[in-house]
Amino acid sequence: MKPLLFVGSSLAEMADFPPEPRRVAGYELWQVQNGLMPSDFKPMPTIGAGVYEIRVRRDGEWRVIYVASRREAVYVLHAFRKKTRATSGADIDIARRRFRQIGD
Repeated sequence: MKPLLFVGSSLAEMADFPPEPRRVAGYELWQVQNGLMPSDFKPMPTIGAGVYEIRVRRDGEWRVIYVASRREAVYVLHAFRKKTRATSGADIDIARRRFRQIGD
């Protein structure tokens, strides 16, 4: 199982999720750590190669952006509540900036 590493304030962001969305997101990340795909996800190539978004639809819309293509770990780049149909530019920018922090 790959370790799970949180970049920037992504751990605090996920900790702010309500209990049920946090539990679901945690389970989905555990699946990813074990080499499986989450049950509801989409690729986020605009952020970077190998970046995906876990979609949690419990008590609202919640998202966890991560990259698992690195050999050493699964990196959680950003976690947030989605309030509009499209992912906001600010959330994409945060994830993109954190993706650059983990390097190539």
